[in-house]
Amino acid sequence: MAELGVDSYRFSTAWTRIIPDGLGEVSEAGIEFYSELIDELLRNGIEPWLTLYHWDLPQGLQDRGGWLNRGTVDAFVRYADVVSEALGDRVKHWITHNEPWVAAHLGYGTGYFAPGIADFGSALIASHHLLLSHGQAVPVIRANSAGADIGIAIDCRPSSPASDDPGDVAAERLHDGVRNRWFFDPVFGKGYPQDIVQVLDDRAVYETRGLPFVQPGDLDAVAAPIDFLGL
Repeated sequence: MAELGVDSYRFSTAWTRIIPDGLGEVSEAGIEFYSELIDELLRNGIEPWLTLYHWDLPQGLQDRGGWLNRGTVDAFVRYADVVSEALGDRVKHWITHNEPWVAAHLGYGTGYFAPGIADFGSALIASHHLLLSHGQAVPVIRANSAGADIGIAIDCRPSSPASDDPGDVAAERLHDGVRNRWFFDPVFGKGYPQDIVQVLDDRAVYETRGLPFVQPGDLDAVAAPIDFLGL
């Protein structure tokens, strides 16, 4: 990479390599693996950009419900604390999550990715816990990595209506709300898009109106200030 003139390298740490079951002991060998990688990058003038989560959830956490279990948020924040405390003296660019839409909707909405659950309501619960874990991890990383830039990488799919027909316009608005605004809006302090919440109520996606999985203070946590947005 140095011979090619590469001056930065984005990579993902594996939660499973560092805390194999997601909850228990930290693997010092796992930490050392990434520590040696970072040292070698820096020796070659290459700036490390570290992503904490790229869809590799420890099986021990999945056995407890995965991202449908709010406890996974706490486990992720601990993982972020462990990694940033060990590596934050050298890593100054942090990405909490890579493409949370993929983890939530392909893992819990369509079942295309692990854990193979196909339920739209579950996908929205998983997405909230992913975003909440991002927001709660940001101040932890800041405390461990002085002067670091911290962000999140959100995949988006811009769209436009197939025609001016009101049905097409409404369909595009629905797509944009679920695919894009559902993630961008809360990260930037706007909360979840209310037009989509209304659709959920109209279609009785949950037994109660609104978003029963959102607790007081959650949206403030999700909106923790970030330094950059990865697209």
